[in-house]
Amino acid sequence: MKKILAMGASNSSTSINQQLAIYAANEVSNALVEVVDFKTVDLPIYSIDIEVEQGFPAQAQELLKKVRQADGVVVSLAEHNGSYAAVFKNAIDWLSRIEMKFWAEKPMLLLATSPGANGAGSVFKAAKAAFPYLGADIVASYSLPKFYDNFKDGTPQGELAKELEVQIQQFATALHA
Repeated sequence: MKKILAMGASNSSTSINQQLAIYAANEVSNALVEVVDFKTVDLPIYSIDIEVEQGFPAQAQELLKKVRQADGVVVSLAEHNGSYAAVFKNAIDWLSRIEMKFWAEKPMLLLATSPGANGAGSVFKAAKAAFPYLGADIVASYSLPKFYDNFKDGTPQGELAKELEVQIQQFATALHA
């Protein structure tokens, strides 16, 4: 059985990206899903001064350990003003200081969603460009627009559901290869 680390890159208690990440990860057969909930990740804002004076926070080291122990990663990105949610960007900053290629070439399903028609397209595009430099092996990706219209009762709807399923199966194939 493969282990998937799923994260909605937001600390919102009603995160639509958390919902999407958990949904997608649980669609992979023969996999155990562990969820990272950024509401419980308490990292100081990254600063070289903190790093030098205090070292790496225990929660950053624990998050890196979870990535290392996973066989694959599902990340769904929230978009705040065209970029990552601050909590997620801060985690990236800490993890990349511990180990630059912290994604460790694990197969990744990269997702994004938003209530709008762009489906968090700006941050999605930025992550697709940046994550490989951080060791991500993005084997599948999908941006879901208009979350509240296209994801109801815990599942994607219509033609978009079919497109998402293709990406989930691509990820599953890479994960089980």
